[in-house]
Amino acid sequence: MRPEPAWKKSSRSGQANACVEVASNVPGRALVRDSKLGGSSPTLNVTASAFADFVAAIKSGKLAD
Repeated sequence: MRPEPAWKKSSRSGQANACVEVASNVPGRALVRDSKLGGSSPTLNVTASAFADFVAAIKSGKLAD
């Protein structure tokens, strides 16, 4: 049985609601949703390794304009 997603808002969002939430407690998966839509938001469901690669690319500047 899969655990219920534990959603965490992006640390970059501050007090704004226009951000993303990520649930990384589902084994092998990373779930991403729009924080302003909450539970009614569509969910992007990717592998944990793909999400980790995405975050690493952002932090390294590889995805900058």
